[in-house]
Amino acid sequence: MKIEKTAFEGLLKIFPDLHRDNRGTFCEVWQAARYEDLWPELTFLQDNLSVSKKGTLRGLHFQKKHPQGKLITVVQGEIYDVALDLRKESETFGRWFATTLSDRDFSQLYIPEGFAHGFLTLSDVARVWYRCTDFYYPEDEAAIVYNDTNLAIDWPDVGHLTVSEKDRLAQTFFAWRQSENF
Repeated sequence: MKIEKTAFEGLLKIFPDLHRDNRGTFCEVWQAARYEDLWPELTFLQDNLSVSKKGTLRGLHFQKKHPQGKLITVVQGEIYDVALDLRKESETFGRWFATTLSDRDFSQLYIPEGFAHGFLTLSDVARVWYRCTDFYYPEDEAAIVYNDTNLAIDWPDVGHLTVSEKDRLAQTFFAWRQSENF
């Protein structure tokens, strides 16, 4: 397993060992003992699977009182994955990180608690599996609008975007900061 640190504290890109032969590919997507070295106190409480068609943009989602750390893995297809740092004390507060994740290498992105998360489906279909460190609480969910001009996230051009009404109407980063009394 290879681990790439990013400029964002705790945000890691992980490349599991792949075993390929004439039958296909095998990799361990999660193995507690190995990942325990990265996060000795980490416990995943919920696994999610998202299936999206090309051009689907989900996010940028987060939970206010129950923040979730997430380990993102694409098991089919390809996505452009974005994490926005909402940690007030962080040196990278208000900055975003983006990377492509796909089933070609089963690379993973670990997003620690305190980030908003979203992704854009680049392939015809993408199946995204993610492990979460806390449960999903619908009443606690919030979002930053994906196309906030002040954030200037460099989303790839895939043609027509499919975005939920909730995500289209999400607040700007500035409005969120105002609501949090910065």
